[in-house]
Amino acid sequence: MRNIKKLLLIYTVLGILFIQQPSYAGFSFKFPKFFKSKKEKKIDQSQNQQQETYEEEISPEESETPQDETFVDTNAQDTSSSDESEAVYIRQVEIFGNNIIETSFIRDLLSAKEGYLYDRKTISADLNKIYKTGYFTQNIRAVPLKAEEGGIRLRIIVEENPPIQGFTVEGNNVVATKDIMTILSQYEGQPQNILNINSAIEQIQEMYSIKGYILARVVSVQDDPDGIVNIVVDEGIINDVIVEGNYKTRDFIVKRNILLEPGTVYNENVMRDDILRLMGTQAFKDVKRDIEMDPQTGKYDVTISLDEQRTGKISLGVGVDSTSGFFGSVGFSENNFRGLGQKLSINFMAGTGILMNDSSVLRRPNLQAELGFIEPHFKSENQSLGFRAFARNFGSYQVPLSIEKRYGADITLTRRFKAFKNLTGSISFGGESVDLEEGDEWKARQVFASRGINFSERSKQLDGGIYAKITPALTYDTRDTIVNTRRGVLARLSLEESIGFGADSFGKLYGMLKKFVPVGRKSTFVLAARAGGKIHGDMPEFAAFALGGPYSIRGFNISEVGTGNGFMMGTAEFRTPIPFMDRLTTNTFLNNVRLAAFMDAGTIFGDTLTNRLYDRPGYAITAGVGLRVFIPGLGPINLDYAIPFTNTGGKDRSNGFFTFGMGEMY
Repeated sequence: MRNIKKLLLIYTVLGILFIQQPSYAGFSFKFPKFFKSKKEKKIDQSQNQQQETYEEEISPEESETPQDETFVDTNAQDTSSSDESEAVYIRQVEIFGNNIIETSFIRDLLSAKEGYLYDRKTISADLNKIYKTGYFTQNIRAVPLKAEEGGIRLRIIVEENPPIQGFTVEGNNVVATKDIMTILSQYEGQPQNILNINSAIEQIQEMYSIKGYILARVVSVQDDPDGIVNIVVDEGIINDVIVEGNYKTRDFIVKRNILLEPGTVYNENVMRDDILRLMGTQAFKDVKRDIEMDPQTGKYDVTISLDEQRTGKISLGVGVDSTSGFFGSVGFSENNFRGLGQKLSINFMAGTGILMNDSSVLRRPNLQAELGFIEPHFKSENQSLGFRAFARNFGSYQVPLSIEKRYGADITLTRRFKAFKNLTGSISFGGESVDLEEGDEWKARQVFASRGINFSERSKQLDGGIYAKITPALTYDTRDTIVNTRRGVLARLSLEESIGFGADSFGKLYGMLKKFVPVGRKSTFVLAARAGGKIHGDMPEFAAFALGGPYSIRGFNISEVGTGNGFMMGTAEFRTPIPFMDRLTTNTFLNNVRLAAFMDAGTIFGDTLTNRLYDRPGYAITAGVGLRVFIPGLGPINLDYAIPFTNTGGKDRSNGFFTFGMGEMY
């Protein structure tokens, strides 16, 4: 008994000494160790029951540790011991104080678990983890309690932040409150958590940014005593739009291409479209924008800086295609006529005539002249008005061995639909005089005689006349770019109504659909379908649909597959850059060259006299390879070589046939 009293006296003295030691890193330790010696284990059981709680408590001290700091006890000594007989193990972990946050959530954060060695560093780190979740105040404590079966029960006591009862949103106009609430509502009923609030703010700003509102910011977050969190958004209002750098182009011409307006919310997508419209006028070399906040109003000034270029050009050119042969051209264009953004062009062209023509086409120079004028903003920014006058004199490839002369003019009104940004409608009104003259009567008589057809039928082939034309059309275009398109759809549907004066009236319908599918990083697969047909009247041969040549079925000359009152055809083409060219050079011209492999197939409906005279097959399937070269200012030049797989109408095409064309195929 005397020994026991001595031990108790020693134990009490040691306890008093430890109480006088300073705390470490915000945690107070009131007991020197958490294990018993062999002698202490002999203490009477009744005394152990009276002392249920170890007099140690691990908790962060708010007065000494800022909220955003971690609670790490860097000076605490490790209580683990290599002597297993002196080690203390955790028998049970208890969680107290949580009402909303699941106990399992807190337990999953703990490294100190049942059966693990009790260690102050581990528990300090666990309290740190719990606090960093953001759901709890700094009043987090760890209290070790003596377990009946030996070891300790570790009691974790937490205090939750007040729960969020709801949200209010102010300042939003271009983004609906319900859309913002889809982000915030998930946090209602949970304890306030600055980490979650910051995440929600980032998501709200990202929602604005995706829609193009890149200046939008959450500028205020305040919580009311009743648990309501108030969020204020500054969406980025435009104070003024300033234009500078236009010396020739008039201010109102520039501003009608800019949809951004003072008092509206800044949208980068709208600004990008404005820049593209300004560049599309071809009056500027470069367009830049700068955004600066007005400190007095808190709104933004948008400055658009223009770099004008010379818009008047005289062009001289030479080229080759299947319809005009070798040709030369001269032209004048002004893309900012009178500083009003209008476009004026005059072009003259003279060619040798159809290249590699067969016996049905008269070898004759191809002469063309054209005057064009475009008002890009007619009455509104979505409308344009174009005027064209033309004269052409050439050897006809529709009516064999004849000279075709066309003179005419038309006015075209084009409108982009706001509700369907990829859809454009147009309607043309015009007049045309078509005159067909005999080009080689003697040879024509030979052809008629060889087929046993009376030459009096020749007059039907040479029918022309004066026509008033009305042509409404719809175009749907989602192409990513015009040069070397990689993805998107291009579709067009048009109705051409020709009202004859001293000639038969007729009407025809035409449709086209093209789909571009990207393959790999730079290649493209193109699928195209075209069809057309007469819808009423007696259509003359010069207006018949034709198949064959560089713009329809390659591997044949122009119209060599046949002409008729209707047609249908399809094309599949694979385009790819020249291998490794981009690694050898950065030259834009060379990198825009494309190799092509293709297959064409089509058929003509409704036979014509020309088909019978020249034994044209009326249908064809061909395959071949080609080259696509983009020439700035002219567009793509196409060189193709194709071999027919079907009847060629008596023509020897077994070795294939070259065609040349300018502009986008089919």
